[in-house]
Amino acid sequence: MKVKILKPGILSTVQDLGRNFYRAQGIPSAGAMDSLSMRLANLSLANAIDAAVIEITYADVLLEAETDLLIAYSGGGSILYASDQVLPDNRPLFVPAGQNLAFRHHSSGSRTYLAIAGGWDVPIVLGSKSTYITGRFGGLMGRALKKQDSLKNANNLTTSTLRLLSHLKSTQISFPNWSIDKEHFMPLDKRMIRIVPGKEFTWFRADSLLNFLSASYTLSRDCNRMGYRFEGPLLQRSSQIELLSTAVAPGTVQVTHDGSLVLLMSDGQTTGGYPRIAQVAQVDLPLCGQLKPGDSIQFSAISRIEAEKLYMNRENELKKLAVALNMII
Repeated sequence: MKVKILKPGILSTVQDLGRNFYRAQGIPSAGAMDSLSMRLANLSLANAIDAAVIEITYADVLLEAETDLLIAYSGGGSILYASDQVLPDNRPLFVPAGQNLAFRHHSSGSRTYLAIAGGWDVPIVLGSKSTYITGRFGGLMGRALKKQDSLKNANNLTTSTLRLLSHLKSTQISFPNWSIDKEHFMPLDKRMIRIVPGKEFTWFRADSLLNFLSASYTLSRDCNRMGYRFEGPLLQRSSQIELLSTAVAPGTVQVTHDGSLVLLMSDGQTTGGYPRIAQVAQVDLPLCGQLKPGDSIQFSAISRIEAEKLYMNRENELKKLAVALNMII
């Protein structure tokens, strides 16, 4: 299976779940900004849950199916069209050769994930296929996709994927009448981001902590895959202790010298010297991955144990989904 990039959009890269075992060497994780959407796109095809996908930022992407395709997409940044036909998300889609596929803007989010049967075939670098643009490695030659690039699938289709392909293969676009209910895996309030208080949480004044946990913060235009800067009440410190550079991770919320908030994301550095006021719960990090400039959020504090339980519950639900899909495919 093979596609040609006719229009790459603002930023389209190959990503998987990231390279998480080299942070001690100063290498960021990279990987999908919204790992939930990425995983649901793969599950729709009975792929390995960490198979490489294309992460599309916003929209305006045009692809040509150079061969027959079995694909799926998920995420809030765009809607997939074939000519004027809307193709549904969170389910497998068979697309015959010669068809053009266009991702058009959708206002509910900022990123969309395109999976293909078997995953996209790019080299593994340090245990991952994820693109880290700053370091110029991973993905397709360490860069964003560009016009005239061709990508093919990895030829390691599961038995379930082969059955799915055999069932849907046709001379025209086809898809089943079932889909994955993405809302089942998401909280009701998608603008309430749950956090665990960070190591330096108590370095801030009581009124600042009250603002942090009650006020709205708006994502500024200063945002990318490395991190987000938020506009909102500035936080003031009660302690003037200086922090030596220390470990940070995707989801770490730091407070800069002027009191503003920075949220580290997938391509964020591995160490930092700003106080860590909080860590976003892993289950809510995909919500952050769909934020766009002008979106407002609030923070809600939970315990580390509660964050772990939420994470394990979602992982168990995803495992149940994988089993259920294998039974109906």
